[in-house]
Amino acid sequence: MSLEIEATDVIKIILQFCKENGLNESFNTIQNECQVSLNTVDSLENFVSDINAGRWDVVLPTVAQLKLPRSKLEDLYEQIVLEMVELREIDTARAMLRQTQVFQRMKADDPERYIRLEHLCGRTFFDAREVYGGSTKEKRRAAIAHSLSQEVSMVPPSRLMALIGQALKWQQGQGLLPPGVAFDLFRGQAQGQRDEVEMYPTQQEYEVKFAAKSHPECARYSPDGQLLVTGSLDGFIEVWDSATGRLKKDLGYQAEEMFMMHEEAVLACNFSRDSELLVSGSQDGRIKVWKIRTGQCLRRFDRAHAQGITCVSMSKDGTQVLSGSFDGTVRVHGLKSGKMLKEMRGHTSFVNDAIFSADGSQVISASSDATVRVWDGKTCECLQAFRPPQTASGGEVSINSVHLFPQNQDQLVVCNRSPTVYLMTMQGLVVKSFASGKREGGDFVACAVSPRGEYIYCLGEDATLYCFGVASGKLEHVMPVHEKGPIGMAHHPHRNLVASWAEEGPLKCWKP
Repeated sequence: MSLEIEATDVIKIILQFCKENGLNESFNTIQNECQVSLNTVDSLENFVSDINAGRWDVVLPTVAQLKLPRSKLEDLYEQIVLEMVELREIDTARAMLRQTQVFQRMKADDPERYIRLEHLCGRTFFDAREVYGGSTKEKRRAAIAHSLSQEVSMVPPSRLMALIGQALKWQQGQGLLPPGVAFDLFRGQAQGQRDEVEMYPTQQEYEVKFAAKSHPECARYSPDGQLLVTGSLDGFIEVWDSATGRLKKDLGYQAEEMFMMHEEAVLACNFSRDSELLVSGSQDGRIKVWKIRTGQCLRRFDRAHAQGITCVSMSKDGTQVLSGSFDGTVRVHGLKSGKMLKEMRGHTSFVNDAIFSADGSQVISASSDATVRVWDGKTCECLQAFRPPQTASGGEVSINSVHLFPQNQDQLVVCNRSPTVYLMTMQGLVVKSFASGKREGGDFVACAVSPRGEYIYCLGEDATLYCFGVASGKLEHVMPVHEKGPIGMAHHPHRNLVASWAEEGPLKCWKP
């Protein structure tokens, strides 16, 4: 059953926050603009007690922040004037009569009542029996206190902060928020460390070990930077803490060893933009979409492709899954319908990578047929097909991956199976090239681009990491990262962390 929350209640909570923090102008503006009044007191008992005791210096500031019916306000103000007259505080009584809004309205709408009070101020004596007409001052105060208490309510202090605190505790209880982390309330996520200056890695931060006969085939950092997900040869999908490399045991299903799984090797995985969903593709052509926090499989595409899935990604709005396959096709699947929506045919060999353009209107794919193709996202028409410069041997050089260049998203970083990586336009023009200088045994198998596009990292078949400075165009650092069988690499979204994995087993995370 869904709870309905009144908009006026939300405004009241904001008004309370303004009141408690002395934001009086904001309080008055919101109250007047929204026509919603807070009408709360810190203590109802004290409010009633102050009226019964005639502590008007305390009562009036409290009442000034309340929206009360006119008749009840007039009764209160009239009582205060009568008591001022009784105490012979005639100047105070006259000032209230002539300067307050309550009495100005009374003078216009109920002149007899107003004139009676003016006459009392001019008298030299005060007759309580005549003024209160058979009642008493104490009874009048009690009646006013009761009447006003019906218009106000008492709520616990700091409701806004209390509700936020409760929500964060619930999120922690559900495993949505790791305990003991700072939380960025505005962004809606735990505060991740951010590296201000981009630097290439030089040393190992940690390594993630896998079962004896398994190894990671794919890995991705979540866009919020909190998680690292791996897909393995044995079909397991595991979620790790990106900072420590430890398995996320605060995810209940992982704590109980109930992992997300495919029947065959998981070759590709990727996150939705909000880091809530994970899409994975396996050797048998299946795609699954998971809810990370629960491990629940939200959607299966059992016949997504005729052969193994090589790459997957989600559209910006999270409604579509883009995939490429060994079957040579690029396809778009609908998350809601569970059906294939579009197919792009034209590659003559494996599709190794497929991504959406920055605005989502185009699809860019890379293939073992040595071409990059740019497709219209709506019509599936091939708008452009181009090849990076080929090696002297003249054979078709397989393209491993394409990446949008952060500094200019109309440009692509194109990594093919050669010792050179290219920065190219969408029309196929080479803007810049970065070569390792190694003539044999150093062809690149994978590539990653730093978040701000200052570095391009390539993993060579020699299990070496090559770090290119984009501005300088030079190879700035070389580092061996595995023994043998390098497979892939990924870059953290806002830290100087690079993950690499190979057939030899562990995934390794590297830092400056």
